[in-house]
Amino acid sequence: MTTTQPCTINSFLVDLDGTLVDTAPDLVASLNAILVMENRSKTTLKRARHWAAGGSARLVKEGFGISTSDLRFPRLRQALLHHYTEHLCIETRLFPGMNELLQDVESKGWPWGIVTNKPAFLTHRLLHLLGLTERAATVICGDTLKHSKPHPAPVLKACEDIGSLASTTLFAGDDLRDIQAGRTAGSQTAAVTWGYAAPGDNPHTWQADHVIESVDGLRQVLSLD
Repeated sequence: MTTTQPCTINSFLVDLDGTLVDTAPDLVASLNAILVMENRSKTTLKRARHWAAGGSARLVKEGFGISTSDLRFPRLRQALLHHYTEHLCIETRLFPGMNELLQDVESKGWPWGIVTNKPAFLTHRLLHLLGLTERAATVICGDTLKHSKPHPAPVLKACEDIGSLASTTLFAGDDLRDIQAGRTAGSQTAAVTWGYAAPGDNPHTWQADHVIESVDGLRQVLSLD
């Protein structure tokens, strides 16, 4: 774990896909279902895992080797989203240790929330299936506001919702956009390395306050142990 000088923290915001929850297995399974429908060969979770960071658009682009300007793109993306909506939480789970971390955050009386670029119709259904709907103090989705990450507005709105200053809020995410949003909003930031960053990405270059390789490291930053 790499960290800068610690500051007071009394609230916690977290990205969804790749940070709090491992959604890649179901996302890639939906991509494979559409590949088979189109008489294409399946991909592997190992190869496609980091595509999940870009959502359905990235999965279709990489899986089919096409651009968003391809005439097939809207149809294929809609087919993937339809399949994923119906198979949203088959293999999806919280990353090991994250449920216990949230329980300890709650035990301290701290509010916590989710800031994601996932659309609301998928996010809220997934949180319900995972039993998190009533626990999160706020959920800011990719289409909640005019702007999504890396714009700071979602982080600032989440801080407003939970009644916390950005400066005393830790925002954890696995993507450069998370860190950019948090830094611009004035929050403390933690780049986690267990998510969907591409093989060539280097979280140590993202200028996060903390680069964290394990949930235990995140617990340490939050002073939960």
